[in-house]
This record gives sequence, structure tokens and C-alpha cells, in this order.
Amino acid sequence: MSPVNTFVIVGGGLAAGRAAEALRKHGHTGRLVVVGDEPERPYVRPPLSKGYLLGQEERDSIFVHPADWYAHNDVELLLGTRVRAVDARAGAVELDDGGRMSYSRLLLATGSSPRRLAVPGADFENVLYLRRVGDSDRLKAAFTEGARIVVIGDGWIGLETAAAARTAGAEVTVLGHGELPLLKVLGREAAEVFARLHEEHGVRLRPGTEVERITGRGDRADGVLLADGTRLEADAVVVGVGITPNVRLAEEAGLEVRDGIVTDEHLRTSVPGIHAAGDVANAYHPFLDRHVRVEHWANALNQPETAALSMLGQDAVYDRLPYFYTDQYDLGMEYTGYTERGGYDRVVFRGDRDARRFIAFWMSGNRVLAGMNVNVWDVVDPIRALVESRADVDDTLLADPSVPLDSLLT
Repeated sequence: MSPVNTFVIVGGGLAAGRAAEALRKHGHTGRLVVVGDEPERPYVRPPLSKGYLLGQEERDSIFVHPADWYAHNDVELLLGTRVRAVDARAGAVELDDGGRMSYSRLLLATGSSPRRLAVPGADFENVLYLRRVGDSDRLKAAFTEGARIVVIGDGWIGLETAAAARTAGAEVTVLGHGELPLLKVLGREAAEVFARLHEEHGVRLRPGTEVERITGRGDRADGVLLADGTRLEADAVVVGVGITPNVRLAEEAGLEVRDGIVTDEHLRTSVPGIHAAGDVANAYHPFLDRHVRVEHWANALNQPETAALSMLGQDAVYDRLPYFYTDQYDLGMEYTGYTERGGYDRVVFRGDRDARRFIAFWMSGNRVLAGMNVNVWDVVDPIRALVESRADVDDTLLADPSVPLDSLLT
């Protein structure tokens, strides 16, 4: 099959669906194929730990496009199909059924996979992870009134699943390595907000824990044994200890891989004709002047536009600041910007932390590096503008709710 004007997208998530849309919108008239290893057409993952898991959103709401969109836009879907290898030299992908497809441009939107728990008993059938829609269905079935749920991991996925389980009436214990949930991500002051939130909703937080093994009978777990000898009874165990980018195809094809597939600001990989987007892309960010891999929805939503333009030969650059959000119980949060642990001096708060209605700003000197709005809305744009302006901002003015954020830019 001739590769001339054939674009292939490998992946089945939001980045793949959005890339197909962007390629058609910006004028690609040739063959366009999306290869996904799941039986579902491309879908969005945040509802799997939020609205869909809580039963507030229907299954149809998770898909990037209606079922007939692909045929109407002449996009071929190869679902339930795994790409076995990329032959970068020949410009072709090899499929697990033995088929081979040539391409003129290739986009790798292969996403990430949950890190597996490496302790005895981790393979019991009710030890659950969350990445795919089937995983969310299994969690939903496990989260019932009175069920004993142990969550291993106190990051975003761990806390969101804990909130869903507790909302369903389950008894929930969250195990974490550090002193507080999200301590490495947010720092102490902001992390304390999330710890109090979960404690007030009846979640038992156990910091500083080490899991020795998961106990069980037959093929089902019935508890978690900690290194200190404590055993927690469990009807299901949820594991949320991070994700790993799916880089095998890229690695074996000779692309540069370093905490994801390394790309430039145009989302071009080290091999001509191959691009990457979404969770798997460790992309150079011109504003931050470094490579950044972001494991959140906004990158999968926005990077495909840049990738599509770049695949079509246009000089597009991805420089949008990282953004993510969470919904837990009555708390809604948005975070804009980028910080690393130890990369900021202090956190300045505007509003009432105890009432969980505030904005937090991560500062370096007098510069705002990132902002997090909690139950305060319509402020993402001014927060983004503050970060991008690199303006000197006085802490007193930043903390004063009567001072409009826009006024701090002048």
C-alpha cells in the first residue's frame, strides 16, 4: 500500500481523536487511520475517575466524537488492534495480526499505563487499577454501601477514587508513603487542605505506610498487610501509584526516549516523519525552557492541534502552560502553571483555606510560577496571564481578594 499522503495515528485516547479532527480541519485530504488497541473508539479519561465513576455521566458522554463522525470524515478506525512495531526506516507500522501499513506521517499518542504493585498478592482479581473504561466499570461495581475499600497511593487518582468510593457509601482507607496526600505535588499548606477534606468525609488516611503483601483466598484479595504488622480488611484494593509512559514502540524504533518520547516544541520526535502527543510526549516547552511531560487531560486536548499542523508542514509551536483539574466531594480545583519540588520559595494564599474557597500562588522571588483556584471560578485566564507575564508581584496585593488579579499585570 502506497504511503503517499497516508497519515497514521497510534492510540485510542483523547489525543488520537483530537489529532484526527485537527488533521481534517487543517486540510489533510489523504488517507487517515487511527489504530487503537481497545475495542472502544477514542474516549476521554478524566470522567473515568470523576463523573462516569460516580454514575453522574452516561457512557456515551466519554467519547471524543459520535460514532458516525469517523465515517463522515473519512477516518479509518482500526479498533482492538495492537501495533507490534514501527519500522521507521521503511515508514511503516506492523500490526499484531501480521498486517503492515505504510505511512508518510506517523503520530504516536500511545499514552501511559498504571504502574503495577510489586508485592505478593497483587494479582488477585479484585486488586484494581484505573486507566481504561473497563477499569472504571469494575471500580463502580466494587464501590457499594459498606464495602471495605483500601486505596494504595495518595496522589490524584488515589484521592479521586477514594472520593468516589466514599460517596457511594464505602468504608475507605488511603495508604500513602509521605506525611500528607499530595505533599510532593502541592507542598504542605495546600496538601493539608486535601487531607482535611478527606478526613471530614470519613476517609481514614494512613501516612508513612509500606505494603508488605495483599492477603486473600482463592483468586480474591481480602486484606492488605502492612510492614508494621497491621492488617486491613478489604473487599477490594485500588492501586494508584503513578503511571508509566508507553514508549516501547518508540524505543524499539530508535526514537530518543527519556521519561517519555522526546520531542521539540513542534512535537517532532528525533526521527523525521514521526510525531508524539499527549501523556507519552516529553516535549520541549519554550516558555519553561525545558522538556516537560504532563500526565493530564489538557495536553491530550491541546497538543494534537500543534502536532497536526506540524505533520502538515506548518511551523506550529506548543507553548501552552500546563493545566489540570480535580473534583472531589464539594471541592473543585484548577491548577495552571508549572513548579517542581524545591523550585519555589513560598505559597501565597488569597481567600479562606478553612472554607476551601481560595487561590494559591507558587512564588519564586516576586514571580508567580503557578496558581491553583479552589472553589473560585473564572480566574484561570488571569492566573495564566500572571505566570506568562513574569511580572514582579507584591505578596500583599496578591493575597488581597479586593485587588483584581488583572490589575497586578500593570
